Amino acid sequence: MRFLMTSASEQAADETLYIEMGKFIEELTRSGVLLATGGMELEGSLIRSSGGEITVIDGPFTEAKEAAGGFALIETRSKEEALEVSRRFFKILGDGEGRIQQIFG
Repeated sequence: MRFLMTSASEQAADETLYIEMGKFIEELTRSGVLLATGGMELEGSLIRSSGGEITVIDGPFTEAKEAAGGFALIETRSKEEALEVSRRFFKILGDGEGRIQQIFG
């Protein structure tokens, strides 16, 4: 099962965070769980379609203010395993929030 994990952190990155996250990423890569990872712009644009009309709202959005974001595409045997990976990730990352969604196909 594939899952897309996205995160936004309120923590400023420091040397310890980079070291611990690097170890975690290496472990997940070696085990075959981590398929892709990267940073992302949180300010982006919101695109909404309603009644055939497309609306684009450019950020920044208040909830994304002063946050760093990223994503990871993982492959696990179950949703429970994916949630455990997410829990471990946030123990390293610290305060923030994220989303985990199953990817089909």
